[in-house]
Amino acid sequence: MSDNKQYVVMPEGGITTPAGFRAGGLHCGLKKMSRYDLGAIVCEVPAAAAAVYTLNAFQAAPLKVTKESLAAGGKLQAVVVNSGNANACTGLQGEEDARSMRAAAAQAFGVEEHHVGVASTGVIGELLPMDKLGGGIAQLPERLRADGSDDFCQAILTTDLVQKMICVQMNVSGRPVHIAGAAKGSGMIHPNMATMLGFITTDANIEADVLQKLLGEVTDSTFNMITVDGDTSTNDMVVVMASGLAGSEEKLDPAHPDWEAFAAGFRHVSEYLAKAIARDGEGATKLVEVQVNGAVSVEAARAIAKTIVGSSLVKSACFGADANWGRIIAAAGRAGQPIDVDKVDIRIGDISVLEQSRPVRFDEERAAEYLKGELVQIHVNLNMAHAQATAWGCDLTYDYVRINAAYRT
Repeated sequence: MSDNKQYVVMPEGGITTPAGFRAGGLHCGLKKMSRYDLGAIVCEVPAAAAAVYTLNAFQAAPLKVTKESLAAGGKLQAVVVNSGNANACTGLQGEEDARSMRAAAAQAFGVEEHHVGVASTGVIGELLPMDKLGGGIAQLPERLRADGSDDFCQAILTTDLVQKMICVQMNVSGRPVHIAGAAKGSGMIHPNMATMLGFITTDANIEADVLQKLLGEVTDSTFNMITVDGDTSTNDMVVVMASGLAGSEEKLDPAHPDWEAFAAGFRHVSEYLAKAIARDGEGATKLVEVQVNGAVSVEAARAIAKTIVGSSLVKSACFGADANWGRIIAAAGRAGQPIDVDKVDIRIGDISVLEQSRPVRFDEERAAEYLKGELVQIHVNLNMAHAQATAWGCDLTYDYVRINAAYRT
């Protein structure tokens, strides 16, 4: 159990562990190699649903169509996702294709059209090959399984090196309730949402508006606190579906005695997926975590933490195992937030390198050895007030340039 035994992580769990869900994936020809490029999550019943979307002005067609579906009643019964093609910046034809994708999935799964959400990820500016996509969607029902989480995770990957999935369980009204998540994301990651897609399922009995509020709050401190390369994608979206099939007739909301446990489990799932995306950044060799304390507001702490973790110079120093605290304090100073320039403390791991904004003698070899590890933690204390925040990113490597220089080829 974690968080005072409020929930337990289920190592073998996946997005189909919550009651009522099946998932699957297949290859329909969107990718050049025979890797899965089409997947779906389907619920036995229309599920209460919520979503958050990228703030990029050029929102891709699938996001618009999913918004339309949710606006029709706040429920989804199926989500269909393709990788290899983003269906972004494709104009009216792209929107028509996204709606055709929704209609084909509704027919294939035997559900209402407005109960289908769609998502796409991949190359921007190319129209979807609807013949291939339509043929693949028609085959999806036979690929759906109660143990289909892995196949779905494979289907949503692009430049990702690993699948990202987690499941937790807690007790609500004396019954076991599950929250599970799967995500993809490796590059073009700088949320306010990033090329990040997240899918969360739960069997909790919860209304869509309550779910939406929780998702929004948790997203601000998890998915929106990661950065790989500073680029906010056109396609980022996190969708949550709640089947309500855990067996409790009592609705879950903030007044419920088990709400704290549910919210803690929901946050753990979201934070795990966010950190997994940052750790799997294109070409990355390590996860970089920046903790900012002593800020005048949470907003200030978040802005400073994200500026530091997103700094190309800080990221390069982490890759090169160079304990260059000057890059850290310079990034903090350009975040546009209140800072007392005479009070800042910085630690790299447990090694103090700056106290009250003055250099501290430290063992360079020990610091370099620490920076060679797979997790780098940078602690910044502004010593002004009590607000804090944590951001996650990765190092900047030669491979990042290689991968993105050849993304379309």
